[in-house]
Amino acid sequence: MNRVTAILGTKYPIIQGAMQYVANGKLAAAVSETGGLGVVAAGGISSEQLITEINIVRKLTQKQFAVNLNLQYKNVPELVKTVIEQGIKIITTGAGTPKYYMDDLKKAGIKVIPVVPNLKIAQKMEKLGVDAVIAEGMEAGAHIGQNSSLVLWPQIVQNLSIPVIAAGGIATRAGVKAAFDLGCEGVQSGTVFSVCSESPVSDQWREAIY
Repeated sequence: MNRVTAILGTKYPIIQGAMQYVANGKLAAAVSETGGLGVVAAGGISSEQLITEINIVRKLTQKQFAVNLNLQYKNVPELVKTVIEQGIKIITTGAGTPKYYMDDLKKAGIKVIPVVPNLKIAQKMEKLGVDAVIAEGMEAGAHIGQNSSLVLWPQIVQNLSIPVIAAGGIATRAGVKAAFDLGCEGVQSGTVFSVCSESPVSDQWREAIY
């Protein structure tokens, strides 16, 4: 156990990336059931659809899972309310700052883990009171910055006191080892999970990745 598994309540410090329209309840449940943290992506869906996906996860596993909030959508306030009402204990965030929702999320006992593209934003998130950050390099499928992973990860690790989770181009055991060697305490991967049988992608996508 390390600080990330303590926060996540998982066996492994591994988070499944929040791939929009791919990270559904079935995929999240499969990842959580095998010891990682499955994530349901709420971007682009309604509160009703999010509840449906949450219920799918809960039918398939009793283990911990998370919801990702893509903060650029207009219905985020509704989704935040849904997350709280549904008793979700962990959220990841992207495409904006969670500061407008932190008070409500923290009162509900929810762990908040934002994706960050650079040190400046990472430091802002630490001051905001988040529980950890996901440092995502430009190699990520949904890249958000201009810093490469191997440059970004140690820079953030060396300047934050909260746990840093690495993301961006991690698809192999060697990639995971590199992240930990650079001081990160967990990893987030997306594309590698998209080829799982529980993922809703096409067979053509799986063939292209393999």
